[in-house]
Amino acid sequence: MTALICGSFAYDNIMVYPGRFREQILPDRIHILNVAFLVPELRREFGGCAGNIAYNLNAIGGAGRPMGTVGTDFEPYAQWLSTCGVDDRHVRQVDGCYTAQAYITTDLDDNQITAFHPGAMDHAHVNTVPTDEGITLGIVAPDGRQGMIDHATQFADAGIPFIFDPGQGLPMFEGEDLLRFIDQATWVTVNDYEAGLVQQKTGLAPAQIAERVEALIVTRGAEGAVVWCKGRRLDIPPVPAAEIVDPTGCGDAFRAGLLHGLMHGADWEVTGRLASLLGSIKVGHHGTQNHALTPEGTRKAFSTAFGFDLGI
Repeated sequence: MTALICGSFAYDNIMVYPGRFREQILPDRIHILNVAFLVPELRREFGGCAGNIAYNLNAIGGAGRPMGTVGTDFEPYAQWLSTCGVDDRHVRQVDGCYTAQAYITTDLDDNQITAFHPGAMDHAHVNTVPTDEGITLGIVAPDGRQGMIDHATQFADAGIPFIFDPGQGLPMFEGEDLLRFIDQATWVTVNDYEAGLVQQKTGLAPAQIAERVEALIVTRGAEGAVVWCKGRRLDIPPVPAAEIVDPTGCGDAFRAGLLHGLMHGADWEVTGRLASLLGSIKVGHHGTQNHALTPEGTRKAFSTAFGFDLGI
């Protein structure tokens, strides 16, 4: 079985300012703000939802192909995907564009100033969901607005079950848009904050959304996750992290676990726990693709965390 992972690719440029923003910003001069921060620490990480999910899924033995649009600066990322054994046949370069870029500056109080340039991501709709390559499962993760709309429709029209994961893309859609996504999708996954936004925009509580799909999965950070399925609520326990280093990308690792469980027909008790485990492993590492995973290592970690074998 092969999963098609529709979503973004991005470079995450992460900088640390060894001071406090509030010491450099004058409250009475915000309207004419002109300030520069010296950032001696800089990391450039591979990121984006499609890249992150594919990295995790393939590392634990799943077959996932990311589909996204990238810019002319993508070569270092492409080499990394090749090193990781990720099939990039559906990654399309858009001439005249940069790959999406996030510039994140954090101060000593963990305040952040972020600038995001979507670049090639805004052309995601030029890709089309393939229907003749053995794709058996999909996910529509945050991407260009029209791309998310088109890919959900293409999955639905092809009869390919898929997860709708609006994530950071939620502000782009109104209630009517979200209702259409929900009705097209087989499963929906959001975090607890996003669940509140979806309810506000659609008027549907979690249990009501779950009535329109096979399952609604709501992540709750350190409190685990909740699966709403077939009229019942299933609480998925968290896996305590050995060390909390960087939460960025934990949601994408979680979604890789969902895909792996669904591709193997596992029940939600197993699928949810696998997803929870992957998120916990990721949080102990900087960046979104710097944690090492193997199929055997994942099975051992699962058995240690939950007291029974993963079985897939």
